[in-house]
Amino acid sequence: MSKLELDIYVVDAFTDQQFKGNSAAVVPVTQWPSVELMQSIAAENNLSETAFIVPVNQKLGYTSSSNQYQIRWFSPLTEIDFCGHATLAASFVLFNQLGVTGEIEYLTQEVGNLFVQQKQNGRIEMSFPNQKPDEIDDTPSALLDGLSRLPVKVLRNRQAYVAVVASEQDVFEVEYDSDQLKQLAPYDVVVTAKGSEYDFVSRYFWPANGGDEDPVTGSIHTGLAPYWAEQLGKQNLVALQASKRSGVLHCQLVDDRVLVSGTGVLYLKGTIYV
Repeated sequence: MSKLELDIYVVDAFTDQQFKGNSAAVVPVTQWPSVELMQSIAAENNLSETAFIVPVNQKLGYTSSSNQYQIRWFSPLTEIDFCGHATLAASFVLFNQLGVTGEIEYLTQEVGNLFVQQKQNGRIEMSFPNQKPDEIDDTPSALLDGLSRLPVKVLRNRQAYVAVVASEQDVFEVEYDSDQLKQLAPYDVVVTAKGSEYDFVSRYFWPANGGDEDPVTGSIHTGLAPYWAEQLGKQNLVALQASKRSGVLHCQLVDDRVLVSGTGVLYLKGTIYV
């Protein structure tokens, strides 16, 4: 007999269409399951991330909490320090399924406190720390060998190597060697260029931490948006992550924060029996 029954939601994030954007599972709980169980659930879901959320005031639960939650993210392979699209998915569930109103505050282990609100236009706006990357002089050979397009510049932040290429067509057409990019662990790789229809475009590869190509990666835009804001001389940007599923992200720089906004669509609501 199952010991636990847990609610689960799956949300397509950074899109207004089902089967686009990036899918994330959201599991609201009132106390943390074991790390082993959370990892097993994430592996069973086999989505790029599964987010687990717990009310800070556990006695109040979800119906009358103080809008403060702890959040943790798991890929099928490992726990992740920071995930934007699963944060959007968790917020979508809180706002649209669990009746939460007002600003949500997430307490995280690695990236401080995250603040989220739902705008009148339906977009969910997330306030993240600015994680602008720094240019590096010594580019790892595994990065150069792992991409079919040669970068014109390489930067890095706490999350990933940022390979800036000559054109958005290079981003659309770049191929990658997973075995080479795995050697860059714990860092992932994002390829980016100035866009034509959008301010900038990108694709994100993370074979060392979750899978081959991530459909839409909210977290890396805390690094891409500050970089492109400086290059383009503007504080408000619209970005396309040009994966097969694709997704659109609205980014704004405000002081030492990066606001990343997008929409979500509910795909699934169910129960986990463990």
